Amino acid sequence: MNPRQACLDRLALSPAAPFEAALWVAAEHDPRLQPAQALRDIAGLSQQVLAGLPEKPPAELAQPLLRRLSDLDFREDDDLPLRPRAALLHQVLARRRGQPLSLALIALEVARRLDIPLAGVGFPGYFLLRVPGADHLLDPCGGRRLYTGDCRELLLRQLGPQAQLHVSHLQPVGATQMLQRLSRNLRTLYLHAGDCLEALKDAERVVQLGQPNLLDHLSRADIYRHLDCPQAERFDLEHALLLCEDPAQRLQLSQRLHRLGTAPALH
Repeated sequence: MNPRQACLDRLALSPAAPFEAALWVAAEHDPRLQPAQALRDIAGLSQQVLAGLPEKPPAELAQPLLRRLSDLDFREDDDLPLRPRAALLHQVLARRRGQPLSLALIALEVARRLDIPLAGVGFPGYFLLRVPGADHLLDPCGGRRLYTGDCRELLLRQLGPQAQLHVSHLQPVGATQMLQRLSRNLRTLYLHAGDCLEALKDAERVVQLGQPNLLDHLSRADIYRHLDCPQAERFDLEHALLLCEDPAQRLQLSQRLHRLGTAPALH
Protein backbone atom coordinates (compact mmCIF):
# COMPACT_ATOMS: atom_id res chain seq x y z
CA MET A 1 0.00 0.00 0.00
CA ASN A 2 1.21 3.50 -0.80
CA PRO A 3 1.98 5.10 2.60
CA ARG A 4 0.92 8.62 1.55
CA GLN A 5 -2.44 7.45 0.26
CA ALA A 6 -2.93 5.23 3.31
CA CYS A 7 -2.36 8.26 5.53
CA LEU A 8 -4.91 10.30 3.60
CA ASP A 9 -7.40 7.42 3.70
CA ARG A 10 -7.16 7.24 7.52
CA LEU A 11 -7.82 10.97 7.74
CA ALA A 12 -10.84 10.64 5.45
CA LEU A 13 -12.55 8.14 7.76
CA SER A 14 -15.47 9.26 9.92
CA PRO A 15 -14.30 9.61 12.59
CA ALA A 16 -10.74 10.13 11.41
CA ALA A 17 -7.94 7.88 12.67
CA PRO A 18 -4.98 10.21 13.38
CA PHE A 19 -2.88 7.58 15.15
CA GLU A 20 -3.04 5.22 12.19
CA ALA A 21 -2.44 8.12 9.80
CA ALA A 22 0.68 9.05 11.78
CA LEU A 23 1.91 5.45 11.53
CA TRP A 24 1.66 5.66 7.75
CA VAL A 25 3.63 8.92 7.86
CA ALA A 26 6.35 6.99 9.68
CA ALA A 27 6.08 4.16 7.12
CA GLU A 28 6.82 6.68 4.37
CA HIS A 29 10.18 7.26 6.03
CA ASP A 30 10.80 3.68 7.20
CA PRO A 31 9.68 1.01 4.69
CA ARG A 32 10.38 -1.69 7.27
CA LEU A 33 7.59 -0.45 9.50
CA GLN A 34 4.53 -2.69 9.74
CA PRO A 35 1.64 -0.51 10.98
CA ALA A 36 -0.34 -3.64 11.96
CA GLN A 37 2.35 -4.50 14.52
CA ALA A 38 2.31 -0.96 15.91
CA LEU A 39 -1.48 -1.24 16.29
CA ARG A 40 -1.00 -4.43 18.28
CA ASP A 41 1.55 -2.59 20.43
CA ILE A 42 -0.85 0.27 21.16
CA ALA A 43 -3.58 -2.23 22.03
CA GLY A 44 -1.26 -3.84 24.57
CA LEU A 45 -0.27 -0.45 25.94
CA SER A 46 -3.95 0.46 26.35
CA GLN A 47 -4.47 -2.59 28.51
CA GLN A 48 -1.44 -1.68 30.62
CA VAL A 49 -2.84 1.81 31.12
CA LEU A 50 -6.30 0.48 31.97
CA ALA A 51 -4.88 -1.79 34.66
CA GLY A 52 -3.50 1.24 36.51
CA LEU A 53 -6.49 3.59 36.28
CA PRO A 54 -8.72 4.38 39.27
CA GLU A 55 -12.41 3.54 39.23
CA LYS A 56 -13.82 6.91 38.18
CA PRO A 57 -16.18 8.16 35.46
CA PRO A 58 -14.48 8.36 32.03
CA ALA A 59 -14.58 12.19 32.04
CA GLU A 60 -12.31 12.17 35.12
CA LEU A 61 -9.73 9.75 33.75
CA ALA A 62 -7.78 11.89 31.27
CA GLN A 63 -5.23 13.15 33.77
CA PRO A 64 -4.81 9.71 35.42
CA LEU A 65 -4.28 8.28 31.92
CA LEU A 66 -1.45 10.73 31.24
CA ARG A 67 0.07 10.09 34.64
CA ARG A 68 -0.12 6.37 34.00
CA LEU A 69 1.73 6.81 30.70
CA SER A 70 4.36 8.80 32.60
CA ASP A 71 4.64 5.95 35.12
CA LEU A 72 5.23 3.66 32.14
CA ASP A 73 8.19 5.92 31.23
CA PHE A 74 6.68 7.91 28.35
CA ARG A 75 8.56 11.20 28.43
CA GLU A 76 9.52 14.18 26.30
CA ASP A 77 12.63 13.45 24.26
CA ASP A 78 15.46 15.64 25.54
CA ASP A 79 18.10 14.61 23.01
CA LEU A 80 20.20 17.50 21.69
CA PRO A 81 20.04 17.85 18.81
CA LEU A 82 16.58 16.35 18.52
CA ARG A 83 16.37 13.67 15.84
CA PRO A 84 13.49 12.56 13.57
CA ARG A 85 12.84 9.54 15.77
CA ALA A 86 11.21 11.95 18.25
CA ALA A 87 8.34 12.37 15.76
CA LEU A 88 8.24 8.94 14.06
CA LEU A 89 5.43 7.30 15.97
CA HIS A 90 6.64 3.69 15.89
CA GLN A 91 9.99 4.80 17.31
CA VAL A 92 8.27 6.90 19.97
CA LEU A 93 6.28 3.81 20.98
CA ALA A 94 9.43 1.69 21.14
CA ARG A 95 11.66 4.23 22.93
CA ARG A 96 8.91 5.88 25.00
CA ARG A 97 10.46 9.24 24.16
CA GLY A 98 9.05 11.83 21.79
CA GLN A 99 7.92 15.37 21.11
CA PRO A 100 4.76 16.56 22.90
CA LEU A 101 2.65 16.07 19.77
CA SER A 102 3.87 12.50 19.30
CA LEU A 103 3.15 11.68 22.93
CA ALA A 104 -0.26 13.35 22.57
CA LEU A 105 -1.12 11.18 19.55
CA ILE A 106 -0.39 8.09 21.62
CA ALA A 107 -2.43 9.40 24.57
CA LEU A 108 -5.34 10.27 22.28
CA GLU A 109 -5.36 6.78 20.79
CA VAL A 110 -5.25 5.12 24.22
CA ALA A 111 -8.03 7.44 25.39
CA ARG A 112 -10.14 6.55 22.34
CA ARG A 113 -9.73 2.84 22.98
CA LEU A 114 -10.72 3.30 26.64
CA ASP A 115 -13.65 5.66 25.89
CA ILE A 116 -12.01 8.53 27.77
CA PRO A 117 -12.90 11.96 26.31
CA LEU A 118 -9.79 13.85 25.24
CA ALA A 119 -8.93 16.30 22.44
CA GLY A 120 -5.75 17.80 21.01
CA VAL A 121 -4.97 21.53 21.33
CA GLY A 122 -2.56 23.11 18.85
CA PHE A 123 -0.72 25.37 21.28
CA PRO A 124 2.07 27.43 19.64
CA GLY A 125 5.49 25.83 20.01
CA TYR A 126 4.08 22.94 22.04
CA PHE A 127 1.05 20.65 22.00
CA LEU A 128 -1.54 20.24 24.72
CA LEU A 129 -4.64 18.20 25.47
CA ARG A 130 -8.07 19.09 26.76
CA VAL A 131 -11.01 17.28 28.31
CA PRO A 132 -14.08 18.76 26.58
CA GLY A 133 -15.73 21.25 28.93
CA ALA A 134 -12.82 21.44 31.39
CA ASP A 135 -11.42 24.77 32.64
CA HIS A 136 -7.81 23.67 32.14
CA LEU A 137 -5.51 22.01 29.62
CA LEU A 138 -3.26 19.01 30.14
CA ASP A 139 0.42 18.58 29.32
CA PRO A 140 0.88 15.31 27.37
CA CYS A 141 4.30 14.98 29.01
CA GLY A 142 3.18 13.88 32.47
CA GLY A 143 -0.38 15.17 32.73
CA ARG A 144 0.17 18.48 34.53
CA ARG A 145 -2.87 20.78 34.57
CA LEU A 146 -2.39 24.16 32.92
CA TYR A 147 -4.71 27.07 33.65
CA THR A 148 -4.65 30.40 31.81
CA GLY A 149 -1.65 31.77 33.72
CA ASP A 150 0.29 28.55 33.13
CA CYS A 151 -0.49 28.72 29.42
CA ARG A 152 0.74 32.30 29.28
CA GLU A 153 4.02 31.32 30.94
CA LEU A 154 4.42 28.38 28.56
CA LEU A 155 3.83 30.65 25.56
CA LEU A 156 6.48 33.10 26.76
CA ARG A 157 8.97 30.25 27.15
CA GLN A 158 8.21 28.95 23.66
CA LEU A 159 7.94 32.19 21.68
CA GLY A 160 9.63 34.88 23.75
CA PRO A 161 8.59 37.91 25.85
CA GLN A 162 6.58 39.62 23.08
CA ALA A 163 4.15 36.71 22.63
CA GLN A 164 0.49 37.31 23.45
CA LEU A 165 -1.87 34.54 24.46
CA HIS A 166 -5.00 34.36 22.30
CA VAL A 167 -8.15 32.29 22.57
CA SER A 168 -7.23 30.59 19.29
CA HIS A 169 -4.15 29.11 20.99
CA LEU A 170 -6.39 27.09 23.31
CA GLN A 171 -8.82 25.64 20.77
CA PRO A 172 -9.08 21.94 19.87
CA VAL A 173 -7.66 20.87 16.51
CA GLY A 174 -8.78 18.12 14.17
CA ALA A 175 -6.94 15.07 12.90
CA THR A 176 -5.79 16.69 9.65
CA GLN A 177 -4.36 19.68 11.53
CA MET A 178 -2.47 17.34 13.85
CA LEU A 179 -1.00 15.40 10.92
CA GLN A 180 -0.03 18.60 9.16
CA ARG A 181 1.74 19.76 12.30
CA LEU A 182 3.44 16.37 12.67
CA SER A 183 4.64 16.73 9.08
CA ARG A 184 6.04 20.18 9.85
CA ASN A 185 7.88 18.77 12.85
CA LEU A 186 9.40 16.00 10.76
CA ARG A 187 10.31 18.41 7.97
CA THR A 188 12.27 20.50 10.47
CA LEU A 189 13.94 17.51 12.12
CA TYR A 190 15.08 16.01 8.82
CA LEU A 191 16.37 19.38 7.64
CA HIS A 192 18.39 19.75 10.83
CA ALA A 193 19.71 16.24 10.20
CA GLY A 194 20.79 17.31 6.70
CA ASP A 195 18.48 14.88 4.90
CA CYS A 196 16.71 16.97 2.27
CA LEU A 197 15.11 14.05 0.42
CA GLU A 198 13.34 12.86 3.57
CA ALA A 199 12.43 16.43 4.51
CA LEU A 200 10.87 16.89 1.06
CA LYS A 201 8.39 14.08 1.75
CA ASP A 202 7.10 15.97 4.77
CA ALA A 203 7.19 19.36 3.04
CA GLU A 204 5.03 17.97 0.25
CA ARG A 205 2.62 16.36 2.73
CA VAL A 206 2.23 19.67 4.59
CA VAL A 207 1.04 21.32 1.38
CA GLN A 208 -1.20 18.37 0.53
CA LEU A 209 -2.94 18.27 3.92
CA GLY A 210 -4.15 21.85 4.09
CA GLN A 211 -3.65 25.50 3.31
CA PRO A 212 0.13 26.05 3.46
CA ASN A 213 1.47 29.21 5.05
CA LEU A 214 4.38 31.45 4.12
CA LEU A 215 6.90 29.39 6.08
CA ASP A 216 5.69 26.16 4.44
CA HIS A 217 6.44 27.52 0.98
CA LEU A 218 9.76 29.02 2.05
CA SER A 219 10.84 25.75 3.67
CA ARG A 220 10.01 23.72 0.59
CA ALA A 221 11.72 26.30 -1.63
CA ASP A 222 14.90 25.93 0.45
CA ILE A 223 14.73 22.15 0.12
CA TYR A 224 14.38 22.43 -3.66
CA ARG A 225 17.32 24.85 -3.72
CA HIS A 226 19.49 22.28 -1.94
CA LEU A 227 18.30 19.62 -4.38
CA ASP A 228 19.04 21.89 -7.36
CA CYS A 229 15.45 22.05 -8.63
CA PRO A 230 15.13 25.72 -9.67
CA GLN A 231 11.69 25.49 -11.29
CA ALA A 232 10.18 23.87 -8.21
CA GLU A 233 11.96 26.43 -6.03
CA ARG A 234 10.49 29.22 -8.15
CA PHE A 235 6.97 27.82 -7.72
CA ASP A 236 7.20 28.00 -3.92
CA LEU A 237 8.91 31.39 -3.90
CA GLU A 238 6.14 32.83 -6.07
CA HIS A 239 3.50 31.46 -3.69
CA ALA A 240 5.46 32.76 -0.69
CA LEU A 241 5.54 36.19 -2.31
CA LEU A 242 1.75 36.15 -2.66
CA LEU A 243 1.40 35.40 1.06
CA CYS A 244 4.09 37.80 2.31
CA GLU A 245 2.98 41.11 3.85
CA ASP A 246 6.35 42.38 5.04
CA PRO A 247 7.87 44.86 2.53
CA ALA A 248 11.48 43.98 3.34
CA GLN A 249 10.83 40.26 3.00
CA ARG A 250 8.88 40.82 -0.22
CA LEU A 251 11.93 42.61 -1.63
CA GLN A 252 14.19 39.72 -0.63
CA LEU A 253 11.85 37.21 -2.26
CA SER A 254 11.66 39.28 -5.44
CA GLN A 255 15.46 39.47 -5.60
CA ARG A 256 15.76 35.75 -5.05
CA LEU A 257 13.28 35.09 -7.86
CA HIS A 258 15.21 37.43 -10.13
CA ARG A 259 18.45 35.55 -9.42
CA LEU A 260 16.75 32.28 -10.35
CA GLY A 261 15.99 33.77 -13.76
CA THR A 262 14.10 31.58 -16.16
CA ALA A 263 16.51 28.69 -16.34
CA PRO A 264 14.83 25.40 -17.35
CA ALA A 265 14.41 22.71 -14.73
CA LEU A 266 17.20 20.15 -14.60
CA HIS A 267 14.89 17.35 -13.47
